[in-house]
Amino acid sequence: MQYLKERKLVLDMAQKIYREKMVPGTWGNVSLRVKDQPLLLITPSGMPYETMTIEDIVLLDLDGEVTEGERVPSIEKNLHARIYKERNDVDAIVHVHTLYASAFAVAGKSIPVILEETAQLIGHDVQVAAYAPCGTDQLAQLTAQTLGEGNAVLLANHGLVGVGTDLNRALMVCQVAEKTAQVCLLAQSLGQVNELCPEDISLLRKQFAVYGQNQGK
Repeated sequence: MQYLKERKLVLDMAQKIYREKMVPGTWGNVSLRVKDQPLLLITPSGMPYETMTIEDIVLLDLDGEVTEGERVPSIEKNLHARIYKERNDVDAIVHVHTLYASAFAVAGKSIPVILEETAQLIGHDVQVAAYAPCGTDQLAQLTAQTLGEGNAVLLANHGLVGVGTDLNRALMVCQVAEKTAQVCLLAQSLGQVNELCPEDISLLRKQFAVYGQNQGK
């Protein structure tokens, strides 16, 4: 079996989003691009996260076809493959069904940039891809189109997708988007939501690029 280290990364992240209650049951999915190869590793369809093993992680090509593995891959395999084909800068994808982000997805409302960490890590409103049934080519196309060059996208009546250069980054995108959605709804209950302006968002993004141990690099 190939790519054991990478399979373990996918498995660990899948079990993490389950432990953190970012997905109910067997919903949600995680994938990782195989470095320097037109391949990706993805979680299987409909298997309990707590009993999943590295042998259950499926290897696909960028057309969504299985190249190694005994399991049926996630129903959203085409969505993941489409993003990787269109975004050379994306190496990891995490798809979750968190409560507050899902509320925005159901309402058809973008999650606005209201927190500094939203500006720093995501850098844009998290827009909603128009509805299409799960697992369809139409959903894959609409998701990639709405995501564009961004880091997060909502799927109408469905959930949230975060992307990044690695799985931890993609997860953090999802965590920040979910927190932002929650804070936005709480602020609305207080009567006012103050969004950050484009100039401040740009400044915060630039500062974050050299934040912490990245200074001077």
